[in-house]
Amino acid sequence: MSTDSLDGGESATRPEIEVTEEAAEQALSLLEGEGLDCGEAGLRLFVQQGGCAGLSYGMRFDDMPDEDDTIYEHHDLRVFVDPASLKYIEGSVLNYESGLQAEGFHVENPNVVSECGCGESFRT
Repeated sequence: MSTDSLDGGESATRPEIEVTEEAAEQALSLLEGEGLDCGEAGLRLFVQQGGCAGLSYGMRFDDMPDEDDTIYEHHDLRVFVDPASLKYIEGSVLNYESGLQAEGFHVENPNVVSECGCGESFRT
């Protein structure tokens, strides 16, 4: 498990974004299903305006990181985070939950001070 940064190593002083093994396996399976090269492509984790609490998480697959992204690699999954999103989600853990109520990716964010009732949006 390593952290690499295209911003000159600044991420070494920041709390990492972790990815559980199950989340990485699920994301890698989806990446392969999309026909993307897992060595170059990765999961982009970002924060956007929206939801009843003000901010919400977004995820998508990207062919490669942007020049100013911080890149994390956990369990062979590359995760790309832009500088604006990083300040809201540093120190978070990306998990994959499967159960009776819900199934999918979930971000456990230590920076959150409140969430909406459905857990889809947050405030820091």
